[in-house]
Amino acid sequence: MATYDLTPRIAPNLDRHLVFPLLEFLQERQLYNDGDILKAKIELLNNTNMVDYAMDIHKSLYHTEDVPQDMVERRAEVVARLKSLEEAAAPLVAFLQNPSAVQELRADKQYNLQMLNDRYQIGPAQIEALYQYAKFQFECGNYSGAADYLYQYRALCTNSERSLSALWGKLAAEILMQNWDIALEELNRLKEIIDSKSFASPMNQVQSRIWLMHWSLFIFFNHDNGRTQIIDLFNQDKYLNAIQTSAPHLLRYLATAFIVNKRRRPQFKDFIKVIQQEQNSYKDPITEFLACVYVNYDFDGAQKKMRECEEVILNDPFLGKRVEESNFSTVPLRDEFLENARLFIFETYCRIHQRIDMAVLAEKLNLNYEEAERWIVNLIRSSKLDAKIDSQTGTVIMEPNHPNVYEQLIDHTKALNGRTYKLVSQLLEHSQAQAAR
Repeated sequence: MATYDLTPRIAPNLDRHLVFPLLEFLQERQLYNDGDILKAKIELLNNTNMVDYAMDIHKSLYHTEDVPQDMVERRAEVVARLKSLEEAAAPLVAFLQNPSAVQELRADKQYNLQMLNDRYQIGPAQIEALYQYAKFQFECGNYSGAADYLYQYRALCTNSERSLSALWGKLAAEILMQNWDIALEELNRLKEIIDSKSFASPMNQVQSRIWLMHWSLFIFFNHDNGRTQIIDLFNQDKYLNAIQTSAPHLLRYLATAFIVNKRRRPQFKDFIKVIQQEQNSYKDPITEFLACVYVNYDFDGAQKKMRECEEVILNDPFLGKRVEESNFSTVPLRDEFLENARLFIFETYCRIHQRIDMAVLAEKLNLNYEEAERWIVNLIRSSKLDAKIDSQTGTVIMEPNHPNVYEQLIDHTKALNGRTYKLVSQLLEHSQAQAAR
């Protein structure tokens, strides 16, 4: 299933350190030759300071205890540079490690800079050294130290561009340490800056949004509330436009989030239109499954795609997360996806037919007859389905559903506030652009 592997599309939008977890997953799933994965790791490591790790991979790849001389020399350079940066940042690091001294800091950055200079002889050179030291720590793979120093650097930095760069670095470090709550906070902080900052060109802002969405995949498919929040982010007009123009492969993750989300959202119908529009630029079994059910009403095709979706999920680094339970491992998202996918097929099929043959329905749902009957009985018991089963004829009989006029009115006006807000925002943007001219 390497056919549907998105790593080649995703990797260029990530920091190289964030690519390592993807390669580890691909190696574990054996989607590619083990030697090719190890070579890719060494190539990634060439531009980092993780020389010891590169040496270990070289030994595994070539089955030897010897390493190239350039690696040995590179290691010596890294150690020397680390020592030099540590010395340059030492005065500020010592200050930050002194709790009583840190209490002197205030919310006013200018005051802090003046105070540090007057009382501790710490100036711009030492603050810049802290940034370089933090960046070097990150490149060495010391993500915890890098995150701490970058946080402290941002509290003192007055350069907005450098502060933004430090925030990207801290986000990457928190992701790599799997601190999902903190990473989500940094992600939201970064989103606010990207959405409000003035960029040299609109394309730079679009690119920043694309990077943000790619990095967010680590968080959203690990955080407890991530599958709701990915819809909140990706489905915003500006972000959805960025996906459609430059990164349509991200539709896989938005589609998955919509399918496994317990609360069906009003945006879902609009998202189906996006899937339909983008079929020529991107499609995979997950997006094609939605097209089969909601665009083409092709239930045989949906059944086939559902089997393929399972393979896609198992081999996707973000969707195929395994959870160890006792002596076996499971992929929770796969189970949720298949359960909800069956419900999607069933709901749509029931809207079209009033009396449904149970055997036919079992086939559409990829279940045997007994499993399908049990599944439908549970739906009826949990009030998710207004129907009854005729055991003699082996059919499901749908109860007529007359739409309530009040519910229809609520549905039609539900999105009115959002549409009004969007219209006002567009008018304001247009008037601001005219004024700028």
